[in-house]
Amino acid sequence: MRMNYFVVGTNNMDAARTFYDALFEQVGLHGVAPSERMTYWLGEDFAFAAAIPFDTRPATNGNGTMVGFCVGSEAEVRRLHALALEIGGTCEGLPDQRGPRFSAYVRDLDGNKLCFSD
Repeated sequence: MRMNYFVVGTNNMDAARTFYDALFEQVGLHGVAPSERMTYWLGEDFAFAAAIPFDTRPATNGNGTMVGFCVGSEAEVRRLHALALEIGGTCEGLPDQRGPRFSAYVRDLDGNKLCFSD
């Protein structure tokens, strides 16, 4: 079994698109917006999405919820962490060795937690 897709909630789709377009532009994920409510960033066998909640209530981030991206190298972990901060994200953990992985943590504009690891 493998993960098919992951969706985070947003309260501002335009801001989410700007953030994730910039974050993903060099890693081969391209954005597709089938509706005003949702945008997918698609890879070869993976999809990540931001969505305005279907129930129309405000999007919130989950306590303990996190999306992890394996990015292939320490250099890419550092680059994506710095880029995420540059485009408005906040730091949740500087790039460092954590157990068997080199990783870094950020929150997007809606407070969703992302992890980049080698």
